[in-house]
Amino acid sequence: MHGSRIWLVACLLAGALPVRAAADPAADAAAAATVERAIAELGAVRADFVQELLDRDGKTSDRAVGTLYLKKPGRFRWDYTQPKQLIVSDGETLWLYDPELQQATVRKVKDSLSQTPAMLLAGESRVKDSFDVTAQPREAGIDWVQLTPKKNDTDFKQLRLGFVGGTLMRMEFADKLNQVTRIELTKLEKNARLPDSLFHFVAPPGVDVIGPKS
Repeated sequence: MHGSRIWLVACLLAGALPVRAAADPAADAAAAATVERAIAELGAVRADFVQELLDRDGKTSDRAVGTLYLKKPGRFRWDYTQPKQLIVSDGETLWLYDPELQQATVRKVKDSLSQTPAMLLAGESRVKDSFDVTAQPREAGIDWVQLTPKKNDTDFKQLRLGFVGGTLMRMEFADKLNQVTRIELTKLEKNARLPDSLFHFVAPPGVDVIGPKS
């Protein structure tokens, strides 16, 4: 499976972004409230997305587009259209499917995404319980919030969430090699009607399945 698509899951699990030097408790509390409110509104969401992977020099090394579906509790689907790939979870099982390679990887969500931004967006983790929240300066009309996990037993370090009018529109993740993944959401539809079948995956005949099926 192409690393560029799997990198989405990796960036949900690992990353490093600069920490703001000066502390402002009031601003941080307001930022935490913004995140909590925005996540609470993501009951059932459909949005188009553009994902870019930037190297340490800030140059785009990979670009992908697709559609994101979220449905609480715990379900999400990243449907890549260019190139065609899929990341989908029904809240218990996580599938990563590459039709070009005829390969699908399956994992248990509790073993893969516990206490990560993926589960935060899917409504499975409370912001204040799992993350320290830091307000960031506004940039080009976007209000940025930085989240740092409270637990230190994971490779994940930090991420940034960007809000426009209180709605989540941007996400930024960085790895230890100083590569940055930027995700921009567009055409975001709240309270979308999403059938449960969107979040179930059955490997097509002939596809090599890696990992436990139950």
